[in-house]
Formats: sequence, C-alpha cells, structure tokens
Amino acid sequence: MNMTFRWYGRGNDTVPLEHIKQIPGVKGIVWALHEKPVGEIWNKDEIKSEIDYIASFGFHAEVVESVNIHESIKLGNNERDYYIDNYKQTIRNLGEFGVKVICYNFMPIFDWTRSDLFRALPDGSTALFYEKAKVETDNPNELIEMFSSYSEMTLPGWEPEKIGRIKELFIAYEGMTNEDLWENLAYFLNEVLPVAEESGIKMAIHPDDPPWSIFGLPRIMTGRESLQKLLSISDSPSNRITFCTGSLGVNPQNDMVALAREFASKSPFAHIRNVKLFPNGDFIETSHLTSDGSIDIKGVMRELSDIQFDGYIRPDHGRHIWNEKCRPGYGLYDRGLGIMHLLGLWDAYQTLK
Repeated sequence: MNMTFRWYGRGNDTVPLEHIKQIPGVKGIVWALHEKPVGEIWNKDEIKSEIDYIASFGFHAEVVESVNIHESIKLGNNERDYYIDNYKQTIRNLGEFGVKVICYNFMPIFDWTRSDLFRALPDGSTALFYEKAKVETDNPNELIEMFSSYSEMTLPGWEPEKIGRIKELFIAYEGMTNEDLWENLAYFLNEVLPVAEESGIKMAIHPDDPPWSIFGLPRIMTGRESLQKLLSISDSPSNRITFCTGSLGVNPQNDMVALAREFASKSPFAHIRNVKLFPNGDFIETSHLTSDGSIDIKGVMRELSDIQFDGYIRPDHGRHIWNEKCRPGYGLYDRGLGIMHLLGLWDAYQTLK
C-alpha cells in the first residue's frame, strides 16, 4: 500500500508540504495543475516545476488528480477531437516525468455536489453535507451561488469559468441520455488508452459523487454494473477505476466491502472515507472510523490487505476540527487522523497473516 495525501499546490492550499511531511507513512503527494484551464495542454516545464517542488520534500508525485475532461468531450460535439488531442499530449508529458495514475471523472457540468460546506456535527466539528431535498430539484441556482461565493480558494469541479457558462451548458446537455454519455466516454477512452499504455499511465475513473442524477443531468458511474461496464469498454491495462468508498457508499445499495473484493484489483488508486447516511437520503461526511458512519471501513481495509493491495491510497474528505481554517473537506488535521487510522488497520490485518 502506497499512502498519499491530496494537495492543491503552492498558493492554493492551506496545508504546506512541510506539515504533510510530519504525518507518518505518507509516501506521495496527489497533485494537479489546478490553475490550468480545463482542456489546455499541461506543458513539460509546468509539470517539472511542480514535481521537482514535491520531490524536494521527499515525496513522489506519481498520482495526478485530476486532469479534468473538457465538456466538449462529454457532450461529444464537434470540438471534442481537439480537446482529446490536447489530453493525449498531456498524458505523454506526464508520463515523461514518472506519473503512473491519472484520476479523472466523467460527470456532466458539476463535479462533487453538496448543499452545505460546513454543517455542524454533534462533536462540534463541521463537515460536508448533502441535503437531498435541496439538491434534487431542477434548479441549481442556490448551490451555484454558494460554490461561486466561496472565494477563499478555487473548488475543483466548480471552476469560475465553468460557473459562468452554466445556462449554456444546461442547454447543450438537453436530451442527453445515460447511454449517450456512455458512448462519449467510450469514444474518449478508445482514443486515449493507447497513449496511456505507451506512457505507462493508468486512467482511473472516479465514481460520480453522489452516484445518481442531479438537476436532470445523466450520471453513469454509480455502482457495480457501471464499474463492470466501464471495464468492458476496453481490456487495456490502462483502463482502471479509482475506488472511492465515500462516493459509491452514499447509495446504501452499494456494499462497499463486496465492491472492494470485486474491484480493488482493478483499482490502482483508492479513496477511503466514511459517511453517515440518513433515512431521508441526506448524508454527511464523518471521521474515518467505521463506528462514526455507515460504511464498513474496517471491512474494506481487510479486503485490501487480503489482496496485498499495492496501489495508491489516500484519506478522503475530512472534517474541519480544532478550529482549522481550510478548504472544505481538505484540511490537515482530520485527514492526518484518517491516515493513522487506515495505517493502523493495515498493520493489524498484515500482522494477522
């Protein structure tokens, strides 16, 4: 197991690499060129600069999250080949500098979606919260205003240039079905996977968050059947999954232990986090402890241990604790606690072998 920590770059993260270095067991930094507009080629000098900086603290930079997919590719319009060619060149450039995994998603318009960025938990901490009744409408304006007003840092998936085109994008997606989106994903993968193979990179798709349709938009990476379908698009060793317990786990029909047993070997990258589900469909992020949420984190880690999982793993969305002022879900303290919990489970299960 290769423990990593997601970091948003110099000048765009409250957590410095100096502090991450003090978390035992962290080997690598999960990074991206977050200020790069979606669809542009990541140039070699930009990549080298960021990787050299990360390496100066003793970390590897073998996982990128994310090289975002331009909406033209998801829409399958007449501009998609231009942006796919740009994506191919970015893959080649990243491969030259030792990147092994690119995490990406194929969610139309929006990335992860929550209704509250700082909802209070009983212990006094706050966390990301999803209120089903508020989100599952045909009008995203209230959420758009919330995300766009959060000006302390950019929020991945909610880039200002995209928010300014929301109405235009909704019109473009009118009438698109899940099957249409699957066809556009297959077209993209059939184009980029040969380049990824040549570059020694695995393309690891992230499940939709949450894994169901919002605002009438199609979403396709939602559970066991969709993971199987994704893998059936191509038998390329570069066609892989990012195994995210929190994204898939908010649907109670997704048994995360069973999914880990079936798909961990096809997942070079894992996000491990816990969420508390409520009967009305709401959910909130919690600590990584199994007892604090609704996902059997202990069982998932046992499955990873049983197969001697040698991929990359990171804690995911943490609570905001001890008055830390940080990017929503991505502070230092609770993710540091999450790492120690995950490493403790791993060590215990490895000892039992």
